Amino acid sequence: MKFLLSAIAIFVSSLLTAQEDLYDLAFNDTVKKLSTVTIIVKPQTPERMHEIQNNAIFSGKKNEVIRLANINGSLSTNNAREVFSKVPGVSIWENEGSGIQLNIGVRGLSPNRSWELNTRQNGYDISSDVFGYPEAYYNPPMEAVEEIQLVRGGASLQYGSQFGGMINYVLKRETDKPFSFESQNTVGSYGLMSSYNAIGGTKNKFSYYIYNHSRSGNGWRENSGYEVRNSHAYFAYQFNTNTKLSLEYTNMDYEMQQAGGFTDAQFKDNPRQSLRERNWFGTPWNLAALVLDTKLASNLTLNTKLFGLLGERNSVGFTATPNTLDAINTNTNDFANRQVDRDFYKNLGVETRSIYTYKLGKLDQNLAFGARLYRANTIRKQQGKGTTASDFDLEIDGRFSRDLEFQTDNMSFFAENQFKLTDNLSVTPGIRYESIKSSIDGRLGIDNGNDVNVNPENLSRTKFLMGVGVEYRLHKTNFYANFSQAFRPVLFSDITPPATTDVIDENLKDADGFNIDLGYRGNLLGWINFDVSYFYLNYSNRIGTIRKFVNDDPTQNTFLFRTNLGTTVHKGVESFIDLNISKALKVNQQIGDIQFFTSLSFINAEYTDFKTTQISGTAPDIIISEVNLKGNRVENAPRYIHNFGLTWSYRGFSSTLQNRRTGMVYSDANNTEKPSANGVTGKLDGYSVYDLSMEYRFLEKFNVRAGVNNLDNTVYATRRAGGYPGPGILPNDARTFFLSVGVKL
Repeated sequence: MKFLLSAIAIFVSSLLTAQEDLYDLAFNDTVKKLSTVTIIVKPQTPERMHEIQNNAIFSGKKNEVIRLANINGSLSTNNAREVFSKVPGVSIWENEGSGIQLNIGVRGLSPNRSWELNTRQNGYDISSDVFGYPEAYYNPPMEAVEEIQLVRGGASLQYGSQFGGMINYVLKRETDKPFSFESQNTVGSYGLMSSYNAIGGTKNKFSYYIYNHSRSGNGWRENSGYEVRNSHAYFAYQFNTNTKLSLEYTNMDYEMQQAGGFTDAQFKDNPRQSLRERNWFGTPWNLAALVLDTKLASNLTLNTKLFGLLGERNSVGFTATPNTLDAINTNTNDFANRQVDRDFYKNLGVETRSIYTYKLGKLDQNLAFGARLYRANTIRKQQGKGTTASDFDLEIDGRFSRDLEFQTDNMSFFAENQFKLTDNLSVTPGIRYESIKSSIDGRLGIDNGNDVNVNPENLSRTKFLMGVGVEYRLHKTNFYANFSQAFRPVLFSDITPPATTDVIDENLKDADGFNIDLGYRGNLLGWINFDVSYFYLNYSNRIGTIRKFVNDDPTQNTFLFRTNLGTTVHKGVESFIDLNISKALKVNQQIGDIQFFTSLSFINAEYTDFKTTQISGTAPDIIISEVNLKGNRVENAPRYIHNFGLTWSYRGFSSTLQNRRTGMVYSDANNTEKPSANGVTGKLDGYSVYDLSMEYRFLEKFNVRAGVNNLDNTVYATRRAGGYPGPGILPNDARTFFLSVGVKL
């Protein structure tokens, strides 16, 4: 009864206002759910994974499947507000409208290049280095994506250790015809031009799919133009009904001008202006995978992926804070030299997944198991003295001040077993073993022409993760619960001293903790789809920096010491509910499907213990005092993220109006209220933004899409940056339009 009352209270609150004080009521359950539209064009999304799918077990795990064909939105620019509108608790950084990178996080975790998620494409890793530098500089164009699979913390055993879980972009394939052609061409505000073209087919035992997506625009802000191209080729051969071998290759390249950040005064004065015209960014990216799917026996399947990555991260620009002008020096009659930073990534891995089905009594039991070998190599060249020019020029004068090499070696094994106790009740315990070795070598800086080398370090450790999931089916609904341990590996940045005087703790440990989910989801009365859940995330051994005296002697100088400092706890409610109003009134056959949806998340993310230091006085009378951030809110974690939407689908027409509301956030762990003079720290206000998108399909092959993003022209900001692509406050795009015409033959 208490559980039911909690669910009702959450739904009622969604129909009222989404103010921050409602958050304190929300300590019980909610998430999202599959929706199916009966009659017209757009079956409702998201859905959920099957209990057993893709050689993995999803029973008892919180998960969502977003089918992009069922989304009304600006897919040509990867508009994350619309793509993830029905997935509760997704934070989004919206600092430019190109859609080149998706910056998303969940449950109050940082959205920075989705680095708290294990990011995959077709089941294999696509980030820079899963353990040392897990930033996702690449994501596929949404027009090429069939579905997005998102598994929360329960993914850590089968996919990897990330606290946020796993996100997998599944690309389109053509399985019904020997030849098909698809083209989607879009124009929009501020010079947007986008073209997606694909061919694919299946003939006898052979199948293929090839696409190219090109997009360019001037950007809403000054100095924010971009050009991006994504290409992909897939070939597969079905040897027999049990065995298939496929090969795929993806290439992305882009050049993007970065408009830079603002002080708060500059942001208020004119958020479209730019004080930087010489800042550029680009990440050439190459991915390849060879995949074998086979059935070794009637009750044993095997999926093996051999995958690799060759990529770069290249930036050049004037990186000072926005209260420093990038102006011509009157003495030299030229601009200052820009800074050039370059990374080179080379990764190779192999991963296997199997499902073994056996009987205990009369019921089938399922064992999922697999192994992984992975090596990632990163060459990092930073602080190069670039040119005084304004174009994307990576030439430098002399050597890079910093020239480091990082390497990660990983071996892991996992096993999860779904024990079916009855036809309706299953329990799934699991375990994962990780062996990780991280190393660093190279030059940290140059002092008077002499190399200052980093002390070569090798950090080796093993990790055991455990978890258990429970699922109980009740008619067309089910209860689910999951506990899974997770950890965040020590990153390259954690073991790289920012200055030669800084010291890294030789006993530095990976951050660790666990996720808990308790939820109820399903379908009621044929027109209510829902998923309501409570989550609890413990994030321990967080890494930070404190100041210490040399030899603990107050008469000597101080240095920065990077070590494990404390813990944060994230807890709250996630919910999704979809009401098919016309179906409830039994008029959907006459007027189409009218559906109201809401995804709500209430997030309490706080530091429960985090010791740091403050310094006062001047040498030799320096005083270091210890403080604790206990009770402070976690940076970039809003107290609520709510989405409300109304969709009407009738015959070939479909339209969605949605509203996203997000609470205020702090940009630093100290919870600084007043913005700093340079715009790097300070509170960011909450915001509310509307999007309207529609589609008309006709003659079975053609479509016209159109929409207005940020309908009421709201100006807001979702992040402050300390470096690229800022630093400073980074505004969102205001009102934009798009019009798209497509065909599929």
